[in-house]
Amino acid sequence: MTDPVFGPAPEAAPDPELVQLLTPEGERVHHPGFDVDFSAEQLRGFYRDMVLVRRLDIEATALQRHGELALWAQLLGQEAAQIGAGRALAPQDYVFPTYREHGIAWCRGVDPVTLLGLFRGVDQGGWDTAKHNLGLYTIVIGAQTLHATGYAMGVQRDGAVGTGDPTRDTAVVAHFGDGASSQGDVNEAFVFAASYNAPVVFFCQNNQWAISEPIERQTRIPLYRRAHGFGFPGVRVDGNDVLATYAVMQAALQRAREGQGPTFVEAYTYRMGAHTTTDDPTRYRLSDDVERWKLKDPIARVEAYLRRNGLADDGFVAEVAAEADALGERMRAECRTLPDPDPREMFSWVHAEQTAELAAQQAGFDAHLASFATEEAAR
Repeated sequence: MTDPVFGPAPEAAPDPELVQLLTPEGERVHHPGFDVDFSAEQLRGFYRDMVLVRRLDIEATALQRHGELALWAQLLGQEAAQIGAGRALAPQDYVFPTYREHGIAWCRGVDPVTLLGLFRGVDQGGWDTAKHNLGLYTIVIGAQTLHATGYAMGVQRDGAVGTGDPTRDTAVVAHFGDGASSQGDVNEAFVFAASYNAPVVFFCQNNQWAISEPIERQTRIPLYRRAHGFGFPGVRVDGNDVLATYAVMQAALQRAREGQGPTFVEAYTYRMGAHTTTDDPTRYRLSDDVERWKLKDPIARVEAYLRRNGLADDGFVAEVAAEADALGERMRAECRTLPDPDPREMFSWVHAEQTAELAAQQAGFDAHLASFATEEAAR
């Protein structure tokens, strides 16, 4: 229905354009605004990345089912969105993830076994954030968008935006999901980013489900259009198309580095697995939906393209599969050998310099631990 004064209702607006460079059947298409010439090496690299990250995810899920992890947040089906976004980054760019960005961590050089530490409960993240330019996983839904915006404003003030130096100019990325887009933190981050023209890319993996809440109950318009109300551009990309995701993110990141401000990228994808390993998606979604999305599998379409164009053969596919098997074996072996933390370490990460109050707390804790040794010796 169209209002005579205000025009069409949001739900009556035309379907949004979906940026796509590789169809689900593996056919290469072109887009006038976003297109990249990919080398054979890049294409094979995308395939390898996605296969290995999927295996990482499958192994971690299996480890949780065997009681080796307390929890795991699956990314099954979202490999293209994460690898495309991750491989578009420059070394100096900084990323603020949620708890599901295992593909981004892979692209930033974080060892997959290190990712397991948080979910095994032996550390609170484990990787060097400065070395990898990747923040620790954020459990509080949407909080990382504010962190990213503040960091981006700091990058501005450090003069690392719009200098023309490709090794210095820096973009910041905030990852979040469609559910987080309903959080106040995310919308506040949009306000600050727009007001200060911050060099941040808001990358939303719209996997259709905020745990059990479908996207249709969260928004009356496509998510990417929300950006327009805050005063910066938004674009929807086929999140199961690694080529399109890379091309769109490359453009958005460069825009940020040049000082042109924030961009909202909605990667339209689907969560093939559960929200986490504590979730049962069969309770709230239809198996027919899952089967339809399987036809859009991000790995299958790249493999189809590689084979059709003579860029990969059975030998290459088998080689990657063998590498995935080796990764899975290493994850299973090394997960079980992750050391338990020293409980006293908790006092080392509160302040840069220990306060008197904290020192007193540590002394009391030390005495508490020593009491167990005294009791054991007395037996």
